[in-house]
Amino acid sequence: MSNKNKGSFLKPFKSLKYIGEKPVTIRVPYEERPTAERYRGFHLNDWEKCIGCGTCAEICDNEAIKMIEIPYLKEEPGKTNKRPSIDYGRCCWCGLCVDICTTGSLTMTREYTHIDEGLDSFYILPTKEGIHKVDFPLGYVADEKVNFLDLERVEMQQLTVEERITSFVEIVKGYTKEEAIKEASRCVACGLCTEVCPAHMKIPEYIQEIWEDNPYGSVENMYTENPLPGVCGRVCTHKCETVCSIGHRGEPVAIRWLKRYAVDQLSVDQIKEIAHIFEGGKKQKKVSIIGSGPSGLSCAYYLSVMGYKITIYEAKPLAGGVMRYGIPNYRLPDKALDKDIEIIQSMGVEIKTNTKVGEDITIKEIKDKSDAVFIGTGFSESRSTGIKNVDKPGCFRALDLLAKISRGEKIELQRKVVIIGGGNVAFDIARSIARLQKTEFGEVGVHLTCLEKRDEMLADEDEIEEGQEEGIVIHPGRSPKEVLLDENGKLKGLRTVKCLSIFDESGRFNPKVDELDIEDYEGTMVVEAIGQAPNYDYLGKDILDRLEIVRGRILTDEYGRTPIPWLFAG
Repeated sequence: MSNKNKGSFLKPFKSLKYIGEKPVTIRVPYEERPTAERYRGFHLNDWEKCIGCGTCAEICDNEAIKMIEIPYLKEEPGKTNKRPSIDYGRCCWCGLCVDICTTGSLTMTREYTHIDEGLDSFYILPTKEGIHKVDFPLGYVADEKVNFLDLERVEMQQLTVEERITSFVEIVKGYTKEEAIKEASRCVACGLCTEVCPAHMKIPEYIQEIWEDNPYGSVENMYTENPLPGVCGRVCTHKCETVCSIGHRGEPVAIRWLKRYAVDQLSVDQIKEIAHIFEGGKKQKKVSIIGSGPSGLSCAYYLSVMGYKITIYEAKPLAGGVMRYGIPNYRLPDKALDKDIEIIQSMGVEIKTNTKVGEDITIKEIKDKSDAVFIGTGFSESRSTGIKNVDKPGCFRALDLLAKISRGEKIELQRKVVIIGGGNVAFDIARSIARLQKTEFGEVGVHLTCLEKRDEMLADEDEIEEGQEEGIVIHPGRSPKEVLLDENGKLKGLRTVKCLSIFDESGRFNPKVDELDIEDYEGTMVVEAIGQAPNYDYLGKDILDRLEIVRGRILTDEYGRTPIPWLFAG
């Protein structure tokens, strides 16, 4: 064996040359060195801010984060009872979970030392207190300047005030392909929106398809829960956007506009093809539906998919119910509604218009032709305040006027109009009248008053803001007292008093007012828009006596069935 690589026995003594130099060792007692301000140490999670969306778990490549259900946490719209747990045996301290956190609840401290023989102690459910319940300075937090989340939504192009105030042309122009894909890319697919959506639509799925430039696949996802996507893409209440997790740190994803985009990209024939994908085998049974509004049309579509033969009875000349006769064209053009209806009709659904149940045909005649009957007439009658003089000439109900305007009929337009109500219907009629006034008189003279305070008004915020842009003057927090008449008995305005509260301690509608705080609004036309009510007179006394109706709604079981076996309602 060669001795070439063997060193001298004196080699260890070479270290003696360092004997006079300062040692590089840990001091005893130990002196802590300050950590960097952005150090990525152990996690903190503010449970008050955390919504349990799970984006932190989704982004973790090491599967170090799992969402744990916390039984004592209450679930609420936009917030689950789950919180992230972290396995520090897997965590690599990359901080991506902090970057992607939609609420900013997840942060990292500068604490990095944990010594324990028990492996379970390395698996924690972080809270604001930290792993050792010791107050350590914050380290890594989400950077608002360099962000994984795109917090600004793509602006929707729409007509200017000058362009829209003299016409009923649709205001919103819709996204381009590039805009829609960019907006869709903002979605983190947490699914909180799906739970809040009344139809429980597959929102993350159809947005994903848009991001992948596949509007066909997007609409296919929509039709599993909603056969009126063209309508809902324009006028749905978009409650989904109120709980969008991105909205906690920025602007919520424009879910409604994305739905509209996908539907508008496809022809009627393409969507018919999608609708028929879900079609099942034909059945011999027949179902009649009373009313062709959203409830009746949706019922017709899904029953036809199941194979039933469907006939809808509609009192008005055209199908659509409140969607056609209650929503102005600048919000919902007829062509969008007609597209959705044509697709439903392609499933074999027959719609008999100009057929009023109770006059043109009886409920008994319908029953004799059907195996089941579905009531889908909705809340089609306007409510009244019942205040003094509200029955005098010059006083109107919003739905009656909206129906006339939608049919192109002339209304008794006045230069000064007072609207009672603060919901979407109130703004629909206010903005419609404003357009007619601007066209005929060259100026807008609409005042709108409601019980609610400005920040409590029931209308969509964009409706309120756009209405004000168009010249509508809003008087919130006022209760209508009486319609004022001049000495000749002609309408001259509306008297209001201050509204102190709307509901009593039990939550019932019971406004309290200050009778001494009076404001009068000049006008020769007053329109009530304070809500709607149903009209079930067409059913007849024998049937009505067997139904239980609470606050205008027919009570049914979980299948929509009334106490009468063949009669359903929804």
